Amino acid sequence: MTAQLIDGNALSKQLRAQVAERAAALRARGVIPGLAVILVGENPASQVYVRNKVKACEDSGLYSVLEKHPADLSEAALLARVEALNNDPAIHGILVQLPLPAHIDAQKVIEAIAPAKDVDGFHVASAGALMTGSSGFWPCTPNGCMKMLESIHYDLRGKHAVVIGRSNIVGKPMALMLLQKNATVTLCHSATHNLKAMTLQADVIVAAVGKRNVLTADMVKPGAVVIDVGMNRNDEGKLCGDVDFDGVKEVAGYITPVPGGVGPMTITMLLVNTLEAAERC
Repeated sequence: MTAQLIDGNALSKQLRAQVAERAAALRARGVIPGLAVILVGENPASQVYVRNKVKACEDSGLYSVLEKHPADLSEAALLARVEALNNDPAIHGILVQLPLPAHIDAQKVIEAIAPAKDVDGFHVASAGALMTGSSGFWPCTPNGCMKMLESIHYDLRGKHAVVIGRSNIVGKPMALMLLQKNATVTLCHSATHNLKAMTLQADVIVAAVGKRNVLTADMVKPGAVVIDVGMNRNDEGKLCGDVDFDGVKEVAGYITPVPGGVGPMTITMLLVNTLEAAERC
């Protein structure tokens, strides 16, 4: 058996077309959805991510502002910029690209963003809303994973989902989103004993630890859905995920590729969150 691919590029195109339609409807009412992106320092990967986010906004009819600051920008100065954007009616979403330089407290900066403009979904108010099932912004990457499951019409009710990784950005919110859909969720991490025993029970596996081949074919139940959130490089320097794709695709029922899987969905969900922030105004 060879798994069916869940194509993140194709799904992203569909969702971005919907974003463009909704953005056009807002513009007809005189509202232009606006996203401000703040980049501090010269991290090459961050520069690529930021450029892709800004381009996606422009392609979908959203207004974007990119602020680039030197790595020695003070924490106070960054907080002042966030506060100014909080008070800017033309900006509906604020994103501070992580990681930040070591002298800046990233969590302090995240908490300075107004919850109504927290389109990354990282604010403690957003986390609380997710945990309690209240209205708020869901983090983009796990939300994108949920959209991929929806795209294959997968009913999570009663299914056993195993999430590998417990980060605040992916692992923990992913587990909560799956729980909201009535899955039985196991959250695994670096201290988990016998990871294989856990994953072999899973109907759905989400791998999100940033480690190559953390999930191999012998760890997957035949027919399981495998979502690969990892972004790594193999020995040849090519982009790869956390999953041994070539092996696992011969066992799983569905699988996401890297690249072209979860990655495009992360940016797409950022656009969706920004649009929804504008619609709530």
